[in-house]
Amino acid sequence: MANSALLVMDVQWDVVDIADDGSGYLPRLRRAIDGARAASIPVIYVVMRLPAGDSQASARSKVIANVVRAGLFAEGAPGTEIHPEVAPEPGDVVVTKRRASAFSGSDLDLVLRARDIDSLVLAGIATSAVVLSTACRAIDLDLGLTVLADACLDTDPELHRVVTENLFPLWGDVLTVEEWLDAIAPR
Repeated sequence: MANSALLVMDVQWDVVDIADDGSGYLPRLRRAIDGARAASIPVIYVVMRLPAGDSQASARSKVIANVVRAGLFAEGAPGTEIHPEVAPEPGDVVVTKRRASAFSGSDLDLVLRARDIDSLVLAGIATSAVVLSTACRAIDLDLGLTVLADACLDTDPELHRVVTENLFPLWGDVLTVEEWLDAIAPR
């Protein structure tokens, strides 16, 4: 896993407030982040930020229209900040995206190529949005893929289960945080 990076996606105040189910998600994600750092695996944070009133939003995009209407992800709004329990540290990269995928409207591909990263470890909220969209793009880019199932969260637990148990295993490895930490632990 020398050329891997952990993507921590959309773990922003507003999103955590909506999705956190009280299952210990943030401490589990914190363990993954700390484990990545201990194994010298880069941690890349991905946040969604949209211009106020998003003049870039197409009326054809139901998802973005709903997000803008709800006031989520507006640039400068306090709810767009990364949750402090999993906040970046100096040296971590923060990438801003404009749509569901971590690659959409961001410089993530450039960041990965500049660091010679060829494998991604995905974590974030929501499984059926940023994680799924990013996984789709990653496999199209021939990137290796690991999904940390319990470091992903969705407002629909059944959808999370179906995607992590039935779809993601076709594309890459699906592990728990503990399984991944065991795999990357220095021997």
